[in-house]
Amino acid sequence: MSDQPYWNPKNETMSRSDLRALQGAKLRRLVAEAHAKSAFHREKLDRAGVDPDSVRAWSDLDRLPFTTREEWMANQAETPLFGTMLAHEPTEAIRYHLTSGTSGRNPLRVLDSRRDWQWIAECWAYGFWAFGVRPSDTVFFAFSYGSFIGFWGAHYACEKLGALTLASGNMPTEMRVKQIMDMGVTVVCATPTYALRLAQAAAEIGVDLAKSQVRKVIVSGEPAGSIPETKKLIESVWHAKCADTAGMTELGTICMFECSHQPGGMHILEDHFIEEVIDPETGREVAYGERGERVVTSFGRGMIPVIRYRTRDLVMKVPHDRCGCGRSFDLYEGGILGRVDDMLLVRGTNVYPRAIESIVRSYSEIDEFQIVVETVNWLDEITLRVELKKNAGVDVAALLERITDDLKESHEMLRFNVEAAPEGSLPRFELKAKRVVDKRRKP
Repeated sequence: MSDQPYWNPKNETMSRSDLRALQGAKLRRLVAEAHAKSAFHREKLDRAGVDPDSVRAWSDLDRLPFTTREEWMANQAETPLFGTMLAHEPTEAIRYHLTSGTSGRNPLRVLDSRRDWQWIAECWAYGFWAFGVRPSDTVFFAFSYGSFIGFWGAHYACEKLGALTLASGNMPTEMRVKQIMDMGVTVVCATPTYALRLAQAAAEIGVDLAKSQVRKVIVSGEPAGSIPETKKLIESVWHAKCADTAGMTELGTICMFECSHQPGGMHILEDHFIEEVIDPETGREVAYGERGERVVTSFGRGMIPVIRYRTRDLVMKVPHDRCGCGRSFDLYEGGILGRVDDMLLVRGTNVYPRAIESIVRSYSEIDEFQIVVETVNWLDEITLRVELKKNAGVDVAALLERITDDLKESHEMLRFNVEAAPEGSLPRFELKAKRVVDKRRKP
């Protein structure tokens, strides 16, 4: 493979008008297939009065109904396990993944076919190649592989690129540092906070990262990767360049990436996705430079068609020429800026206070609770404080253990601390409750 500047120069540098035409053609095929094969989408399109044959171009996009997480979850609850959104039989799937946390007790379940997974790896390869990862690299994934999709696609992308690819599973932090040094790792992939934790662990065991061969740190899973102060800190402790990426389990793969020019934002994979930015209240598209909710239509995942999915991410789109790399893909300045709803992002895991409340409220012995998030030794820690009802008469230790197990079941990749709060110590509310205390330093 030649050391060309782009993973796919034919698409990445096409004119904006040609890109719109390509998106229109893909949209036409997507809507036709979704209507023909997915009962979920057929019902939605018919109810909205959209004849799939009438969708001919990108300009027809705003005629299509939005898809929300809530209706997707409700559909899976009504028709377990995968709902009626699938466009192919589950037997065609080779991969099964769950969202890392969700606004109900059960996560969303997704399936991918062999063809889907090839596309997922291809999209990640876009991002890694754009930041300079090459076949000569040794790439280390500081990621505990489970049902959360996380860096799974990135792992296969690095194999596709021809790089030596190292998975660390549930390896302790100190052992990960040693392997990075022993194997001459040149690229480290982690969440932003864990990248900092690795650096701290290295200092604690006397490892000088300045003497390592790591030249790139690629992060994902938290908005911190696009916060200038956090990125600067990662680069200073690793003595390497840092790039941000972002994706979603629901969308299948990476949707945006930071190129080697580090323009202060991430390029959108516009030949594989249509990304709109809307006013979350009116649903109308906002202009360049205005903050709004990110809405995504995905072209590559065949098992689960995704049309105008409201991600609840807050973003701000800017023109492609803000970056000098030559790509014609627009950017999200500052990456993911936050959330429309109350979701917390802790160690790359989505945590919804409503999901925690649904667990807490299943215990009649609990009177009040509080969620505390703070940074301890570079890592985010989340603690659930529960106040028991007066004279509850329960084995407190056993109760806390059961709650911990419930939280672990619904948030596979995240450890919760659960503690009992003294009687009468937690605040009460007359209007809207504010039970989340986020002590992490804000940008």
